[in-house]
Amino acid sequence: MFRTTADCEVRSVIRFLNAKKVKPAERHRQLVEIYGENVMTVGMVRQCVRQFNDGRTNVHDEARSGRPSVVNDGLVAKVNEKIRENRRFTIRMLFDEFPQISKTVLHEIVTNRLNYCKLCSRWVPKMLTDVHKMK
Repeated sequence: MFRTTADCEVRSVIRFLNAKKVKPAERHRQLVEIYGENVMTVGMVRQCVRQFNDGRTNVHDEARSGRPSVVNDGLVAKVNEKIRENRRFTIRMLFDEFPQISKTVLHEIVTNRLNYCKLCSRWVPKMLTDVHKMK
């Protein structure tokens, strides 16, 4: 499912239509009419209806436990410091400095959190300032 609208908003509409005793096929048709083709499948609508009929009242997502993220502000700062020491780094070189962190997570930190991109053989910030351009 594409996340074009908030799930809680769609669940609220499903809850409303269920309270009005609208037929299942009509519920899905109305959702598609309002939110577009990629809103929810008929099966997902039925699952929501079953949950509401079983007593669920909250339309918001329930909290889930998951694997804690190893990425924190301190780690991002340390990676940024290593990058500034040597701008001609590779992810492999960073991995040698931080062996407890996977290459994938390091790449995510560099590209998504620090907003660096590869330019020729150097990593540079995506938004170059005038000072960067002069260098």
